[in-house]
Amino acid sequence: IEKDILVEEMHHVLNGLISSIDAFDPDKIKLNKLIERLNNSDYKEVIIAVKPCIEGEMTALYIKNILSGMNIEVTRIASGIPMGADMEYIDALTLEQAFDNRKKIS
Repeated sequence: IEKDILVEEMHHVLNGLISSIDAFDPDKIKLNKLIERLNNSDYKEVIIAVKPCIEGEMTALYIKNILSGMNIEVTRIASGIPMGADMEYIDALTLEQAFDNRKKIS
């Protein structure tokens, strides 16, 4: 007999990204609300989906760091080369991310 597993999802929208150039304070992007919601739940994973740019990287790393002591796995959606893209026009950073995020063919 198989048991059905109920997976509860929560979405949390940030109010922007952390930026060192714009002096964008992490407190201004609703991270405290995310932490509060996680403290009052039993979620096991946070999946980060932010723009693949320097600010997105900073924001993802910051979130990973602030959640490090909460026994919550922090993952990020993959990024890289989009389906149907012509390899001739792929920039170096996108290509690097595609190599970093590669997975074994099963």
